[in-house]
Amino acid sequence: MANKRIFISYDYSNDGKYKELVLAWDKDEDLDFSFYDMSVEVSVDASDAAAIKREISARISDCSHFLCLVGRYSYKSRWVDWEIKTAVELKKKIVAVQVEKNATTPNALYGVGTSWALSFDFDVIKKALG
Repeated sequence: MANKRIFISYDYSNDGKYKELVLAWDKDEDLDFSFYDMSVEVSVDASDAAAIKREISARISDCSHFLCLVGRYSYKSRWVDWEIKTAVELKKKIVAVQVEKNATTPNALYGVGTSWALSFDFDVIKKALG
């Protein structure tokens, strides 16, 4: 069984290719990745988002770590923002990696003890995950 269970937060519309690369690393016996792999067409604040939030929150809760893939538009995603805040509330170790050069960091990653993987590289990310 994996030592680290990791929830992957990413902008579904723009950063799916990076999520796929991370999943290719799932063969490592020390890491086990989890994510909510559906486009969320409803607003994070909509009343019908409650069921989606419960599902995502449960997945984050089941993980030991939270990995945020920071792409060009991640900072605009209210769902990514909500997932980060949920991980903070659940006291998960938060790791972020900038997957595109000059991507803007989502504000929710500041001031919460985020560890950074300074390049999108398996060994660098694994080291940041501790």
